[in-house]
Amino acid sequence: MDFSGTHTIAAPREQVWQCLNDAAILQACIPGCESFAGDGGERFDAVVVAAVGPVKARFKGNLVLSDRDEPNGYRITGQGEGGVAGFGKMSAAVTLSDDDGGTLLRYTAQAQVGGKLAQIGARLVSGVANRMAAEFFTRFTVAVTGTLAE
Repeated sequence: MDFSGTHTIAAPREQVWQCLNDAAILQACIPGCESFAGDGGERFDAVVVAAVGPVKARFKGNLVLSDRDEPNGYRITGQGEGGVAGFGKMSAAVTLSDDDGGTLLRYTAQAQVGGKLAQIGARLVSGVANRMAAEFFTRFTVAVTGTLAE
C-alpha cells in the first residue's frame, strides 16, 4: 500500500523540524500511542494500540530515522508486531519546505501488513491509516503552533 500527502503548518521550518524529532511530541500526536522512547540517536521504540475493523491489537515496534537533512527532512522505517493480529512494516520519506510564512510537510509512504490485518483487506487498512494520519497532523499542528489548522 502506498500513501502520500501534504500538510501546511503555520510555523517556521526549523520549529517543525525540532518537533518532528521530539519523542514526547510524537508520542502525544500518534493516535493510540502508549509509549515512544528514543535511544538518544536515530532509533525509537513504540507501543501503539490500533483497531482495524474487528481487529484491535497492541503493536510493539520500532522506528529508525535516517538520511537526516536538517531542517529539510528524513526517512522513517519501522515495523511493529501485534501478536495474533499480525504485523506491519512501513517506510516513508518526509520533506519540509518553506511555504508562504509556514512550512509545507510532504510525505510518501509504503506499508505492508500481514496476519489477520492482511485478511481484512487493503481498502479497510488504508482507510484506517489515512484517518490516523489526519489525526496525527491535527495533533501535530496544535503541538507546533498551539492552534488548530484551518
